[in-house]
Amino acid sequence: MTIYLDHAATTPMRPSVVEAFAAALPVVGNPSSIHSQGQAAKRMLEEARETVATSLGADSVEVTFTSGGTEAINLAIKGLYWARNSGSVERRRVLVAHAEHHATIDAVEWMQAHEGAVLDWIPVDSFGRVDVEYVRSALAGDVALVTMLWANNEVGTVQPVSEIAALAAEHDVPVHVDAVSAFGYVPLNFHTAGVAALSVSAHKIGGPVGVGALVIARSASVTPLLHGGSQQRSRSGTLDAPGAVAFAAAAQEATEHLGESAQRLANLRDSLITDVLAAVPEAVLRGDPVDRLAGNAHFTFPGCEGDSLLFLLDVAGFSVSTGSACQAGVPEASHVLLAMGLDEPTARGALRISLGESTTADEVAQFVAALPKAVAQARIAGYSDRLTVLGR
Repeated sequence: MTIYLDHAATTPMRPSVVEAFAAALPVVGNPSSIHSQGQAAKRMLEEARETVATSLGADSVEVTFTSGGTEAINLAIKGLYWARNSGSVERRRVLVAHAEHHATIDAVEWMQAHEGAVLDWIPVDSFGRVDVEYVRSALAGDVALVTMLWANNEVGTVQPVSEIAALAAEHDVPVHVDAVSAFGYVPLNFHTAGVAALSVSAHKIGGPVGVGALVIARSASVTPLLHGGSQQRSRSGTLDAPGAVAFAAAAQEATEHLGESAQRLANLRDSLITDVLAAVPEAVLRGDPVDRLAGNAHFTFPGCEGDSLLFLLDVAGFSVSTGSACQAGVPEASHVLLAMGLDEPTARGALRISLGESTTADEVAQFVAALPKAVAQARIAGYSDRLTVLGR
């Protein structure tokens, strides 16, 4: 039986969520229809919106449901940029870090190529934390927006969101926060954070794939990506009421006892980190050792290819992640680790172990026990690959 340790990629649906989802699926009626069945579906949808809003410290009117985190991020970045450039004043600069998720990086690079955006890349330190002083010096009247993670999705470092939002507010610059990885692991309060927009996704907290949300402050203006009905603020399209109900069930369960569950995960994570470093002393923990997501443990293993290590652990019965991109079958070093200052060979030896609500201490112990053998085999595989490349 495979032990699942890749909760940062996606989480198993919680039983209560499956139950809520199944109960909502047979409900007939378009939430935009005015007949009784349509209004019943709308009531179900709006109750879900209220629950999601409460879990995020927002008002229900500020929650726009999307098809997931990627759409929410694209709507925020492009919509804020377009809205900021809809008048006579041009604001072309976008402040963004190289260590962001690809949903953000690909979106801003598209804006650069097609919409004239000027990308101002925020440096990150060796923990992957954005440089607050750089943001302070870079903010000015020509900045369209700042976009950042609440917590880094690869190395788990929690970012200084409120501090940057306060700096941006002095220049009336909106801030978008990708909180997809943070939701359900750290307390989120949209109003307290003081940001203009915040993106989340259901499948990261035990909900279904294909449902997310963009929280948009009442004072913020976001130009829609989709047109054709204006069913929601800044988004058109018939709404997935059952998906919203399932998202709400997951959000409520993930945040109701967040303090207790996060502490349990943090204890389990710390035990994992200690045991991994004892079992493989050459391993290097990446990300902030203290201010990191409760379920995140990220290492680099010298002399290993992360993909080889992942494959060997998979064969041994453990699902983990390298945290790196793989395009057209060619493994690439993590852009996050490169932004943190690691060289490419070091970055290619990455492994992310992410724990979740269902993870047990016994599963962690089994993983640690299997790790040294996998590392030793991965080093041999990596050496063989280099010999092949050299033609020996």
